[in-house]
Amino acid sequence: MRIGDAAAAAGTTQRALRFYEERGLLPPPQRTATGQRRYGPDEVARVRVIRELLGLGLTVEDLRGIADRIQLLAGNPQLRCTNTDSASPGSQVIGHRLAAIDAEIDRLTRLRTLLAQRTGRT
Repeated sequence: MRIGDAAAAAGTTQRALRFYEERGLLPPPQRTATGQRRYGPDEVARVRVIRELLGLGLTVEDLRGIADRIQLLAGNPQLRCTNTDSASPGSQVIGHRLAAIDAEIDRLTRLRTLLAQRTGRT
């Protein structure tokens, strides 16, 4: 399928597909004789996983560090990241992102407490 069809099937835009390709999250697609990008179901599944991971709070840079593993999740959507090796790239990426989320939750909790105290709404 061409880029517009693939983007629609993955729930994204043509621009996003090009961006993912430029950033190394999506391998360069096959091309037609006229140079148009061609995508198959595997690429669409991979883009869906990329979008899901981005929606969970990972960044494009996070995903670049584990780009070689994205296809594993695309091939098996029920697969969980259960690698307990803290030295693995995936474990480090997830650990850093969870720490960032925890820090943001702490910051927002402190901010809420201060605002509630200042306004008398505890």
